[in-house]
Amino acid sequence: MLKQKQIIEAVQEACKQGEQVTSCMMYGSFTKGEGDQYSDVEFYIFIEASSFETFSSKQRVAKVAPYDLMFFNKYGTEVVIFSNLIRGEFHFLPASKLEIIKSFKPTGVFPDPDAMFIYDNTGMLRECLDYLGGIGPERMTDDNVTFAFHNFVNAWLLGINVLRRGELARSLEVLTYVQKYILQLLRINEQNVERWLNSSKNLEKDLSPEAYEDYALMTARLRKDELEQAYTHALMLTDRLRKQLEPFYVFDVDVKMIGKLRDYLNQIE
Repeated sequence: MLKQKQIIEAVQEACKQGEQVTSCMMYGSFTKGEGDQYSDVEFYIFIEASSFETFSSKQRVAKVAPYDLMFFNKYGTEVVIFSNLIRGEFHFLPASKLEIIKSFKPTGVFPDPDAMFIYDNTGMLRECLDYLGGIGPERMTDDNVTFAFHNFVNAWLLGINVLRRGELARSLEVLTYVQKYILQLLRINEQNVERWLNSSKNLEKDLSPEAYEDYALMTARLRKDELEQAYTHALMLTDRLRKQLEPFYVFDVDVKMIGKLRDYLNQIE
């Protein structure tokens, strides 16, 4: 049995034995049939309101499995590094916040509500999980194409400017945003948008070999020549995607804008 599944079972058992816990759901790879030995485990655990202020998340997690590190990340999620080096994410909320689950619907696809169910003594968790079932939000829209193009232009120009200034490290950081928005356009073009919000996940399997090669040409090490090549290819690819998407979508970036960016790039060289 995978170590992750052992932890999942331990979480379920700890919820059953914990009088303060009212409900628990899981999200992430294991709810989509994609979990493997490298996957995280991720949970929302709801606590009785009367006990929430005195509830100790560290004590609760310690009953699941030994851990070496537990801390809040920048999103307010409690991240746990278990002693077997499995990574976990835990959200502990008062039971009154259970309906927050329904707010997850716009974030993606939840194909199997039953796989998300861990524990419930309120009778209300199933309804919330069933609400998440079915197809996810429509991603292949004019607005999303426009959003990706606009944010690409913004990131690309920033990356080129800091590269021109000699800030290679910053340009390399900005390149990740350039890649993100082009990946969204590539996914729309290939009609593979399930991982819209995490566009690089499973990329090796999701994209066609040709699109994956285009992505590879947008990567670089911390070297000026490689960064210039990556930004150059990113602009060329965006112009190609503009032409391919234009018959199907109405968006706000045209050939004149791409040409202006190309001229600006040539001035740098």
